Amino acid sequence: MPPGMIRKTAFATLLFAAACGGSQTKTTGGGTGGDGTGGAGGEIVGTVVQPDPALLARQAFENPGGMWMPRQMKDHAAQLTALGIQIEPTALADTKAAPLAAIVNVSGCSASFVSPDGLVVTNHHCVQRDLQLNSTPENNLVEHGFLAKTRADELPSGPTQKVMVAQKITDITADIMGGVDAIADGKARHDEIDRREKALLAACEQDRPEVKCRVSKVFGGAEWQLTEYLEIRDVRLVYVPARSIGNYGGEIDNWEWPRHTGDFSFLRAYVGKDGKPADYSPDNVPFKPAAFLKVQPAGVQPHDLVFVTGYPGRTNRLQLAAELRRSVEWSNPRFIEKSEQMMALLADMETRGGETAIKAGVARQRTQNFLEKTQGIQAGLADGTLIADKDAAEKAFRAWAAADASRAGYVAALDAVEAKLNEMWSIEAKEEAWKDVVGGSRLLQAAMSTLRWSMEQQKPDAERRLGYQERDRRNFEAQHQAFAKQFDATIDRATLRMMMLRAMALPEADRPWLGKMLGAKKGAKVDTKLIDKTLDAWYAQTKVVDLDARMALMKGTPKAAAKSKDPFVKLALALLPTVLDNEARADRWSGELATLYPAYLTGLLQSTGGMTAPDANSTLRISYGTVRGYAPSAGAEVYAPFTNVTQIPAKNTGEAPFDAPKALLDAIASRNWGPYASADAGGVVPVNFLSDLDITNGNSGSAILNGKGELIGLAFDGNKEGLASDVVFRGERNRTIACDIRYALWVMDAVDGADHLLTEMGITPAL
Repeated sequence: MPPGMIRKTAFATLLFAAACGGSQTKTTGGGTGGDGTGGAGGEIVGTVVQPDPALLARQAFENPGGMWMPRQMKDHAAQLTALGIQIEPTALADTKAAPLAAIVNVSGCSASFVSPDGLVVTNHHCVQRDLQLNSTPENNLVEHGFLAKTRADELPSGPTQKVMVAQKITDITADIMGGVDAIADGKARHDEIDRREKALLAACEQDRPEVKCRVSKVFGGAEWQLTEYLEIRDVRLVYVPARSIGNYGGEIDNWEWPRHTGDFSFLRAYVGKDGKPADYSPDNVPFKPAAFLKVQPAGVQPHDLVFVTGYPGRTNRLQLAAELRRSVEWSNPRFIEKSEQMMALLADMETRGGETAIKAGVARQRTQNFLEKTQGIQAGLADGTLIADKDAAEKAFRAWAAADASRAGYVAALDAVEAKLNEMWSIEAKEEAWKDVVGGSRLLQAAMSTLRWSMEQQKPDAERRLGYQERDRRNFEAQHQAFAKQFDATIDRATLRMMMLRAMALPEADRPWLGKMLGAKKGAKVDTKLIDKTLDAWYAQTKVVDLDARMALMKGTPKAAAKSKDPFVKLALALLPTVLDNEARADRWSGELATLYPAYLTGLLQSTGGMTAPDANSTLRISYGTVRGYAPSAGAEVYAPFTNVTQIPAKNTGEAPFDAPKALLDAIASRNWGPYASADAGGVVPVNFLSDLDITNGNSGSAILNGKGELIGLAFDGNKEGLASDVVFRGERNRTIACDIRYALWVMDAVDGADHLLTEMGITPAL
């Protein structure tokens, strides 16, 4: 079945229902929700529900997946119309109007404006660093949450938190790739692409300090995009429920269904009095967005049409079979092993108390999320079915190419990509432990990055490496301003020690660099005692932890840095030549692949025919689907698509992560649901719901919209059965788990007293 196609039987039934005039009527309340087979009956007119002619089409819809670029949505107009969209489908291609103009990126998560005064809603887990930045052992906001009763009480989220508003997306493929295939040398080709990219960025941002531009590859470099963002730098915490609401179920429930997690929070974007982005100041005023989402307290019902829009991070559905096999056999097992060690280390750090415990808890939640996702992907690939499917697809591609002599270049490109990847993997495997150690300390990375700045700023700006140009200075300095509050020497030392011990376990011939790094004399044994003694000295003597010391390194010269006695500066200086050599090698590889990968993917797209969504790359995307449950395995009972608040007390143990606060339990016991109840959630307030929408990391906090483009939920997780979706999306098992907006509104109204925020969003407090 071609991507996005609805079964013909559905259209036949749909036409029959329309021809008959829809003689049946329903009372309000929709379906039962018990097995996900109920549904939205249609539009309410008086006390009667008018038939929804698109319901049967939605029930029959088989979601093929796809994180679509906005410009691709016009090609889905017929499909969306058949599914019952209630806005003009082309509106989903316009980044300058609602709803897309309301969708923003907040430091790697997705979010959306929900008021004319810059109020932003995203996930609870997306603001943990904002909370940690404002926490003390005496006032742990990570644990207890936060509510600003007035705008004057809203807390700065820190210099690194940004609200990025996409304003324009331009195709720059010809500007980047035109004629580069004539450059034979891989490094020279990379450097020319790099020069063009920097020139485009400079032109995009010229005389516009409020704008940040980004270049992105699509379809492996067959297409290039330039996105212009308004960068809002003053972001403040407004409201975050307690951890025992926002992270209810914790790591036990992560990637599981049923869920009862209130994963929502609110920020606010501020600008200068002139309406332009500015650094934090108490004189700044709320940002006035071009559009904001209408919050719809009526929510959704089973089989309703829904959309998710945000900034998905990375998928690998177009990768080669060899790349998939490499992940299963090498990358994933190593990532899992190291992450499990890190989880144990951070769990120990959480017992230390004070700031260390707070920071370790934030880091552990993030580590655990990526660990469990990778474990789920690995489990989904374990039976070899997906790899076999990938092998079969590649074989079919080769057969397609062989059928026409004009397609021979596609296979040649594929063979060349595979050969280059094998070369890269062979070298990277030998360097894994070295890279783990070098990347194992934030303090070491801070020293290296500031020293790199001192080197790069000796060059003309256009010749500097991306990330070290004047356009990057403000954000770089902001990261270092936040460093002191986020950094913990106890955690950092333990992490670096863990990576060194892992390297020490290798045969000595495979890690000759470790002894040199530790200053061991020739022939001396590298053991735990030497590692501990050296680390104790390094952390006791270094000044790099101080902001002033790092800024002095950054603004100084390499010659001045060479005189430093600081152990981390000396180590960074010793490592940088190898880092730069590896960087040059990676540039050469990148240049060699720059024309090969696009050539192969161009052929692949031709061979498959129809519309294809590119892999996610942290740019604005849209996915559509329906609200529905699923069967966790063949023959199993179908999960209902909604959970509700009355299920929380039965699940509650009083101990984390099932330790709902008393105010929430009291509100549930009162059974005062106000206008937030749903027949599909048993006549009470729904908490979470399922849909077959297509998401990945980076979609956290993404707005889930109904067919009118109204906000009805926030994406925050997926189901374990669908974790391999980063490689292959399968609509029958892939589910997105969302926080129902009705639960967020009810908690704000009945539990935390956030009436002023409800009013700001156009919701009348009722409890």
